[in-house]
Amino acid sequence: MQTLRYDIAAPRAAGGTRPIALVGVVASGNLEVLLERGGPADRCTIEIATTAQGFDDLWAAVTADVVAARGGGGLRIAINDGGARPDTVALRLAQGIRLIEEPVA
Repeated sequence: MQTLRYDIAAPRAAGGTRPIALVGVVASGNLEVLLERGGPADRCTIEIATTAQGFDDLWAAVTADVVAARGGGGLRIAINDGGARPDTVALRLAQGIRLIEEPVA
């Protein structure tokens, strides 16, 4: 198991007030993403647990692209990877940011 950590400059803070969000299911051969508030408003920290070795640059690129496009400042994100493709990673991160920004019902 490899753990990757990224601290990414975010163009804007995540909106909303929901404290946490969870999307995806790691057991599906996909990945799960847990998002929590608690970091600086201009940074997004991401920690990835994956068994896939040698994809550090790809993870860095995908996570940086999503944060640049969606914001995510003030979030701590934990990803448990089950072999997801890069497009699925981007989708789940975008879903998680959208969910944490939704109003709490």
